[in-house]
Amino acid sequence: MEALDSALCVFGCSEIFNTDQGSQFTSKIFTSCLLGSEIQISMDGKSRRFDNIFIEPLWRSLKYEAALEGIGNLIVGYNEENPHKSLNGLTPAMVYSQGVEQL
Repeated sequence: MEALDSALCVFGCSEIFNTDQGSQFTSKIFTSCLLGSEIQISMDGKSRRFDNIFIEPLWRSLKYEAALEGIGNLIVGYNEENPHKSLNGLTPAMVYSQGVEQL
């Protein structure tokens, strides 16, 4: 419900909201919120595993690319941007480029 409320506040109400028939989407509180916002509810058929067959590879790729980018940013930040007390205020990249004897 928090995610739905946030989405409605940020993006406003759409005409139609499509989901599968998961219990979170069929719950009274969820459907009441949509209907109260005058949003038409659309649900995929029960056990329709092929309904998302074309979009699932996109989501998988997006998740992997986002994860790789996020991990890459963390590694760059750790090695190149954040000084370490144990390295006398230098970053690991600085120590590596200067050689360990500089410590």
